[in-house]
Amino acid sequence: MTEEQRRPRPFRPFSGRGRRPAAPAAPVPPPPPPPPALSPSLRVLVGLAAAVVVLAGLFVAREIVGPLVLAAVIVIICHPVRHPLERPGWPRWAGTTAVIVVAYLILGVLGWLLYFAGVQFVGLVTDYADDLQATAQSVIAWLSTAGLDEQASDAAASLLQPSTILSFVTSLSGTAIGVLTALFFVIAYVIFMAADGARYGRAQRSFGGTAGAPLRRFHRFNIGVRRYYVVNASFGAVVAIIDGLALWALGVPAPAVWAILAFVTNFIPNIGFVIGLVPPALLALVVGGWPLMLAVVAIYCVVNVTLQVLIQPKFVSDAVSLSLTLSFFSVIFWTFIIGPLGAILSIPLTLAVRALVLEGDPGSLWLRWLSGDTVTSRSELSRPGRL
Repeated sequence: MTEEQRRPRPFRPFSGRGRRPAAPAAPVPPPPPPPPALSPSLRVLVGLAAAVVVLAGLFVAREIVGPLVLAAVIVIICHPVRHPLERPGWPRWAGTTAVIVVAYLILGVLGWLLYFAGVQFVGLVTDYADDLQATAQSVIAWLSTAGLDEQASDAAASLLQPSTILSFVTSLSGTAIGVLTALFFVIAYVIFMAADGARYGRAQRSFGGTAGAPLRRFHRFNIGVRRYYVVNASFGAVVAIIDGLALWALGVPAPAVWAILAFVTNFIPNIGFVIGLVPPALLALVVGGWPLMLAVVAIYCVVNVTLQVLIQPKFVSDAVSLSLTLSFFSVIFWTFIIGPLGAILSIPLTLAVRALVLEGDPGSLWLRWLSGDTVTSRSELSRPGRL
């Protein structure tokens, strides 16, 4: 063996040339998802059954739920009053007191307006009782000449009978008494909710990012409620002033009463215009005949249709993002559930249901879009803001 053969060779790693690569291992399929506990149709039926039970409970307890929702809406509207008082470092009770005072002022002004309008309306019916009777007789005669039978004529003319109108006023008075009876609960709710509002405002600092999504939904709901009532109050004031001045120029008695009625009914979506039109139109028929009544109807149609039908819905849609169909249905639905207050509180109640039921479920995006919400993705708003 030569010297070159005895010399050790350097180590060279095995390159694997000349061999087939090992076959890759077969991918392990992921485990199948567990079957749902309930089928989709059964989940829908269970959800509907639960909704029926909840709504039945609200219907039974509407004398308590109505004032509770009213107080909550008033506190939500007045809650931003505390922010300027909290910034300079004032004590927390100062902001709470400011919210309570503003809420009571709103309740006092609304109560005085309704009381004034009710007293004036009863006085009008008493003063024009003979004219109402004469108008009812003329309506009966006109309907008879138009070919209607006696029962239809009597049914249509009975709407102008003083007794019918007084019974309607009595029913309204009974409703007002019920509302005043519940005023004690509203006052108590306002105090408790205003005090708790200061605590809820610190939820972001207390929980940080763990409760971001619920806080954002709560924030959106509060903003929607405030914007809705600000828009309706602004347009209602404009409509009330224009209608009151027009009725005063036409010589219709008690134009201030009908202006207050126009302002209040502006908070009832879609059908509030008709409710605010009927009483002054009937009074115009009594004191001035058909020409004056047609003039009142024409003015209301021009003013209210232009402002409430063509302009206001755009601002309301931007404020709460509800479809017109859902807004109209919500008035009828919540009035049936919690009574007359449901007509005024229908939009906040619908927004609360959407925030609690739909906005917390990522799979209900299409339902939110169907309700009029302007969501375009599954992500919520990123900035929580102030409650």
